[in-house]
Amino acid sequence: MEFWEASFLEKQVMYEPTDSAIKAKDIFIDKSVKNILLPGIGYGRNAKVFIEKGIDVTGIEISKTAIDLARKNGLDIPIFHGPVRDMPFNNKQYDGIFSHALIHLLNQEERLQFLQDCYNQLKPNGYMIFTTVSKGAPMYGKGKQLDKDYYETKDGVKLYFYDAESIDQDFKDYGLVDSFEVEEPNKDSSNKPSMKFTMIICRKDEK
Repeated sequence: MEFWEASFLEKQVMYEPTDSAIKAKDIFIDKSVKNILLPGIGYGRNAKVFIEKGIDVTGIEISKTAIDLARKNGLDIPIFHGPVRDMPFNNKQYDGIFSHALIHLLNQEERLQFLQDCYNQLKPNGYMIFTTVSKGAPMYGKGKQLDKDYYETKDGVKLYFYDAESIDQDFKDYGLVDSFEVEEPNKDSSNKPSMKFTMIICRKDEK
């Protein structure tokens, strides 16, 4: 928790949206999504890309510092303060859910609970999109190994690295539609290399 508060304190500006958010926005528009939930909204760098297209956004964020930064940058939307493990924060179901670079920070039990909680808050025919680090990321296999494909970095951040097999295993019960690699430029610093993420798309069948 302290790591993320310190991390957000260092980032006192609103950065450009990630390429992943731009891709998710295009998917949501194509599917006529009107409202979305953003677990791990941070300081809102990805929220505005949806809002500008008329999509209503609700966020969840563990860091009070990040929420304060979002407010200072004019993000006037509902943001629940707390960890995703406390979902649901409301009983609403959403047309879409987008969570960028969050699920890989959770352990196995937390990941599966997070998926179930997101799925429960998704309307029938709704879409949820996740981005996660993959084994193609440069830091895969580095740091202290905690479990299979699960490592702790020198900063104390625990990361789970997905591959095709583990994506199928975790997401198959939640309407897995597609997954593909996304090369995410480091827009905060041109000196840093781009990052390989995997975008995972799920659709909730109409019961």
